[in-house]
Amino acid sequence: MKNELPANSILPLALGATNYPKRLLDLADPPRTIYIAGKIELLSVPMIAIVGSRVASPEGIKNAGYFARTLASEGLLVISGLARGIDGASHRAALAVGQPTLAICGTGLDLTYPPEHHELANEIQKNGLLLGELPLGIGPKAFHFPRRNRLIAALAIGVLVVEAAQQSGSLITARLALELGREVFAIPSSIHSPLSAGCHYLIGQGAKLVASPKEVLEELIY
Repeated sequence: MKNELPANSILPLALGATNYPKRLLDLADPPRTIYIAGKIELLSVPMIAIVGSRVASPEGIKNAGYFARTLASEGLLVISGLARGIDGASHRAALAVGQPTLAICGTGLDLTYPPEHHELANEIQKNGLLLGELPLGIGPKAFHFPRRNRLIAALAIGVLVVEAAQQSGSLITARLALELGREVFAIPSSIHSPLSAGCHYLIGQGAKLVASPKEVLEELIY
């Protein structure tokens, strides 16, 4: 679905440009051009990524909202991937407390995926920032989303995985974040829930177990 964004509201930033996010330079393959729509000044704000399952449980949605509201109110820019489930809940929670949020898109910025997040994307553009590396008119493809995830991992100073299955794309984001030297946090839950398996795996691999936003804030010095 089309975003109702006029072409002149979408700004390309080339590698080497003054406003090009420096944290993306930690990648082995930083995008030669990124596209943004919204408040460019947010690129300099410390960011916390909140990611997780697209098919989230009610508890996962609640936890995403709680952490996003609190961390956004403490001055961190909540960043996620505009996906269903945990991503959408995190974006909405930040906006609900009057704070901006950054959505990394796996399509051109003139398109919305998933289509039901059309209004959310427009609200983010007005009150926060949309960012992606794909030119206008490029729709969703499966291979776009791991590439989107590497941007999330690079831009953030920390990544919080709220809920994730063992094969979740959120684990890709977390792995990339660890490789880049970012802090990685995971919320534990029932050992009987498949949506907890990814978080428990990450904790076993050295991610920090957290049960409150305060624990995240205590680990992040920015």
